[in-house]
Amino acid sequence: MEPPVKRRRPATTWDVPASNIARNTFNPIRSIVDGMKLTPNPDKPMIALSIGDPTVFGNLRVPDQIETSVIKSLKQHKYNGYGPSTGYESSREAVAKYVSTEKSPVTSKDIVLTSGCSGALDLCITCLCNPGQNLLVPRPGFSIYKTLAESLGIEVKFYNLLPEKSWEIDLDHLEGLIDDKTAAVLVNNPSNPCGSVYSKQHLQDILKICDTWKLPVIADEIYEHFVFSGFDYHPMASLTDTVPILSCSGLTKRFLVPGWRLGWIVIYDKNNVFSQEIRQGLLCLSQKILGPNTIIQAALPDILENTPESFYTETLEFIESNAKLFYKHISAIPGLKPVMPQGAMYMMIGIDMEHFPEYKDDVEFTESMVTEQSVFCLPATCFEFPNFFRVVLTVPQDKLKEACERIKDFCGQHYQKKPLTNGVKMNGHHPE
Repeated sequence: MEPPVKRRRPATTWDVPASNIARNTFNPIRSIVDGMKLTPNPDKPMIALSIGDPTVFGNLRVPDQIETSVIKSLKQHKYNGYGPSTGYESSREAVAKYVSTEKSPVTSKDIVLTSGCSGALDLCITCLCNPGQNLLVPRPGFSIYKTLAESLGIEVKFYNLLPEKSWEIDLDHLEGLIDDKTAAVLVNNPSNPCGSVYSKQHLQDILKICDTWKLPVIADEIYEHFVFSGFDYHPMASLTDTVPILSCSGLTKRFLVPGWRLGWIVIYDKNNVFSQEIRQGLLCLSQKILGPNTIIQAALPDILENTPESFYTETLEFIESNAKLFYKHISAIPGLKPVMPQGAMYMMIGIDMEHFPEYKDDVEFTESMVTEQSVFCLPATCFEFPNFFRVVLTVPQDKLKEACERIKDFCGQHYQKKPLTNGVKMNGHHPE
């Protein structure tokens, strides 16, 4: 006989608490930015260098071929219903063809389509990590890694990136964080917020550590191929025969359409490490939202196959030109130390806080720059790396030049040549 069920008594007051997952979901960017006093100077139009959305200023547009592909998909009236939870077969085939290399070939069965790259990251973290385990992520790094993991009760452990080495990973620090509860290592290359592009050797060194400790990799490669002249992009999976990798990417950045929400996971698994549970786990998790936008899915083969190479080239030339211009101007400003990016669409700039003693940190510094100069840069506290700030390089060049002049004026007003002995000093490269 089953034990009697304890019946709920009628209540006199409402009490509807949020779930633990909801309470544990926290985006540090939104929390920090929402807490800032952002009152622009009314005499100067606002220049926002803070948002990693290439569509904001309207100067970077997708080519007609991409728009035509979506219109064709829509007008066929065949893609208004549900699709397979992992994506249409033809769309997954197109992604497999797009990402395959000679050393890391994949087929449609290795592809899961998702709602944007963040959706891909969500599925990978959820599938590889259990509550109580830990995930190794970069610092500075994209804040959504922490948001996704901690909402599920997964601990985040930050490994340091080295600004003096163009944001390479501190490999000793990374390896020192590994313990018996480490589930995976997340590597972002090319990087947001750093704009770094790792060499083949550095990626091989990272993979060697993962191979030694038998840890799978989540590779955030949303900026794949988004590299400046003189640098090369190497997919992590093309450099290993042993380490299983879940690579996350999508249309968002290279194709300049973040609002279309089409991402993907590529399962690189030469030794069938993922065949027992992870492949099935990703399939099960994909069924939570029944697949991404079907109109964009149907257009995906055309987009990946027919986007003209000139579109990629012109976009990169524009952003690299902006990076060089910004670096030249900011390098000449006392108290600021930019790190020249090698790709993506961002630059990190260090603040020598000793010379700005009236501000306690990067949040106050960037907040004051909005108040006085109407230039909004994202404080790097958002990326767990105080006393830097990040700028976005997709801005029209006239606005970029104007922003540089205003930043120069701001620093000129507040820079103190001889730091106060009791001033707030700049944190080291590894803030704890």
